[in-house]
Amino acid sequence: MYKKIFFCSITAGILSALCSIIYNRIYFFATEADFSAVLNMLSLIGINLIACLVAGFGYWIFISWLKKKGETIFNFIFSILSFASVAVPISVTLPLTIQYPELFPGLAVPMHFFPALSWYTVRPLFTFHKTLRQ
Repeated sequence: MYKKIFFCSITAGILSALCSIIYNRIYFFATEADFSAVLNMLSLIGINLIACLVAGFGYWIFISWLKKKGETIFNFIFSILSFASVAVPISVTLPLTIQYPELFPGLAVPMHFFPALSWYTVRPLFTFHKTLRQ
């Protein structure tokens, strides 16, 4: 079970990182605002992988402790944390060398939802519980 949760987390992290990189490029071409000094490709990959690995660990804790209700409670808490984390890019102060700092939340806020969306997309592909044989 631990391996499946780990591989689910890695898969969700890769999907989330890929979505973040694609969105970053689309946002750049749409607005001509370059935030690569703050959010580069390596940081996007790292942040998304770490977020999904931490989510996988949290998922394992919740299903271990709370059994049947663990997944529901985990999903609820993961969604709340995703919404709460939006406060970070809204309140961050960018360096003075960055042009168009008012456009940064438009780039970073949607990216805060990518790990949760990737987790919810990938999770049904992995079966963690033993099936009952009849």
